[in-house]
Amino acid sequence: MSPAISKTNAARFLDSLGIRYELRDYVVQPEEFSALVVAEKIGLPPEQVFKTLLCSTSEREHVFAVVPGPDELDFKKLARACNTRKTEMASLKEVEPHTGYVRGGVTIFGARKDFAACVDETLELFDVISVSAGTRGVQILLSPADYLKAANGRANGASLADITKDVRA
Repeated sequence: MSPAISKTNAARFLDSLGIRYELRDYVVQPEEFSALVVAEKIGLPPEQVFKTLLCSTSEREHVFAVVPGPDELDFKKLARACNTRKTEMASLKEVEPHTGYVRGGVTIFGARKDFAACVDETLELFDVISVSAGTRGVQILLSPADYLKAANGRANGASLADITKDVRA
């Protein structure tokens, strides 16, 4: 960890579980929310940078969906994985009050409310993945196994599923 990077709630959460990780910071522009740009700035392939999205179910519950940067969340697949009729993006005004994080800085670790998480199964294809550290401009790099260990160290845990849209050739 660079001495200039201060620990986030997400990093402190990982510390509490004894999980090894690296914090990597980068310069972020105010209107820049693309995981592809983040990947370029931190030097990882885009498919290894996972974005965390807050979604709502038809039962008015919330769930975190964690998908690779270049991919799009498939709401029907997420609904099936969550055993619910329908899912959709939570409104932007719900994100900070429910998670404690701003758009572009959402992570399941250290979130204000501990919602269940559904993580795209491609997570397990890599040696290292990156997720937001809970603030824009800082990413956490860790192994998929450690990510899942930490995700399941939360009260509501995480499950793996195919939750991204199929790419048509």
